Amino acid sequence: MKGIILAGGRGTRLYPLTKVTNKHLLPVGREPMIFNPIRKMTEAGIIDILVVTSTEHMGEIVNQLGSGNEFHCQFTYRVQEEAGGIAHALALGEGFAHGEKILVILGDNITTGSLMPHVMEFSKQVKGAKVLLRKVGDPERYGVAAIDEQQIISIEEKPKEPKSNFAVIGYYFYDDQIFDIIRGIATSDRGELEITAVNNAYIARGQLTYGVLDGDWTDAGTFESLQQANQLLMGT
Repeated sequence: MKGIILAGGRGTRLYPLTKVTNKHLLPVGREPMIFNPIRKMTEAGIIDILVVTSTEHMGEIVNQLGSGNEFHCQFTYRVQEEAGGIAHALALGEGFAHGEKILVILGDNITTGSLMPHVMEFSKQVKGAKVLLRKVGDPERYGVAAIDEQQIISIEEKPKEPKSNFAVIGYYFYDDQIFDIIRGIATSDRGELEITAVNNAYIARGQLTYGVLDGDWTDAGTFESLQQANQLLMGT
């Protein structure tokens, strides 16, 4: 299994901290934010990792991460030249994936939990995709999953009346159907290729399973959640 970390975007919710640096290089605990998803991949045995970031920040990302020797892994880099959404960034990884299963992590997701059990489960899954969920107190801020015992029935993006308090968080597992699915989805009203549309395509095929992430978790994309991420990792 290969790994893809999506570390693009403008980080507008963290401005002015992101005026001159990539959001994913901001300090969280004692390290840059992006170190957490890298470590979670390598701890789970994934050592061939693609990092996708924007044109203006590629240099500083490469300067920070290097070849991967520090993390006992190997990095490949790709540039997302325009902000076209998560699925648009993910599409840049088709040649890198080369038909293998992939674990995709959004670079601002921070956790103390282990991805190993979910990597092992997905390696045994014959086909389809898998997403990780968390119970949250404010599900209306997220993509919300309606679930049964094994599969996700539907995902609704930022619903006013959530069907559950299980949010779809930024850890996704996909098989080799993913890139054909991305080519088949339409752009959203925001003009982007949305990852929710990809996941709903897998739901339509009856192929989207889920796991619940253990340990503490937050995204670090706002001032409040960045503070929470710092407190979370400083305590470990």
